[in-house]
Amino acid sequence: MGRIYNFSAGPAVLPEEVLQQAAADMMDYHGCGMSVMEMSHRSKMFQDIIDEAEKDLRTLMNIPDNYKVLFLQGGASLQFAMIPLNLMKNKKADYIVTGQWAKKAYQEAKKYGDVVAVASSADKTFSYIPDCSDLPIREDADYVYICENNTIYGTKFHTLPNTKGKDLISDVSSCFLSEPVDVTKYGMIYGGVQKNIGPAGLVIAIIREDLIPESVDESVPTMMQYKIHVENGSMYNTPNCWAIYICGLVFKWLLKNGGLEAMQKKNIEKAKVLYDFLDQSKLFKGTVEPASRSLMNVPFVTGNEELDAKFVKEAKAAGFENLKGHRSVGGMRASIYNAMPKAGVEALVAFMKKFEEENA
Repeated sequence: MGRIYNFSAGPAVLPEEVLQQAAADMMDYHGCGMSVMEMSHRSKMFQDIIDEAEKDLRTLMNIPDNYKVLFLQGGASLQFAMIPLNLMKNKKADYIVTGQWAKKAYQEAKKYGDVVAVASSADKTFSYIPDCSDLPIREDADYVYICENNTIYGTKFHTLPNTKGKDLISDVSSCFLSEPVDVTKYGMIYGGVQKNIGPAGLVIAIIREDLIPESVDESVPTMMQYKIHVENGSMYNTPNCWAIYICGLVFKWLLKNGGLEAMQKKNIEKAKVLYDFLDQSKLFKGTVEPASRSLMNVPFVTGNEELDAKFVKEAKAAGFENLKGHRSVGGMRASIYNAMPKAGVEALVAFMKKFEEENA
């Protein structure tokens, strides 16, 4: 069996070129006689890999010098605790809850201080992004937190919230490197890489250096202090060497293919193919308000659970994998990250048209 079209929300599709390069390097990386998975993280060879990955990411995102780039473990979910433990100096933070991950981050932060949900879209099953132009942001809040692209519900902040001068912290796990971004609009921008950049097991955090505290409460574990990771160049402990290496290959692939402007253009074109079909289909319908639609994650339903299950089963047999919606919402979801070719989306739409004709 050849390569299938993989619509998984994460771990997700990677560029074939990157996989081929990794395969070529697998037994012998650059003539050193071993794989990246076997080399010491303290070796010059690995130091070069991590340095180059950071340099290329800084180029891609135009990251200013006063922002630190960290390669961390523990998934975005560990950041739900690390962020309040490090950045909640007044012990107050305001959260915008637009989906399951923002909700989990909010609930975790409440363990460490006075945390308020200043806006939420829970009233309509997180199917839209609320108006965030004039929120009741508290004057003494340390930061405002968002999950910028909601993988499960398929929504995206197309306009960043008005934080009224407070630092914005954003989880960009599922839209990381999908479009140009002005890093200076954020105090911290971070995400798990397993959706749009690399293999599971790595988080990239980009933090403005003045936010990183000199000291934190002595009860905060050493591994959960940003300052420690900055001082040790993301190598306080053994990092996820393999994931950092693969991300580095993805950064080079992005730079070679026109950077984030070119990627955004491709992603808009790709998503339009699917959304245009959903908007005119008599069987399938999208679940997100059009103004809040994500370019990365597209949930849709037939309105009949048995028909949804039949679609997922037949799609799988036809070579379209991982189209089942998240267990919390059901239906279907197509994740169409950077590495998903437009041909994959066109093939999916052709299959959906055929399914609609047969099941009308």
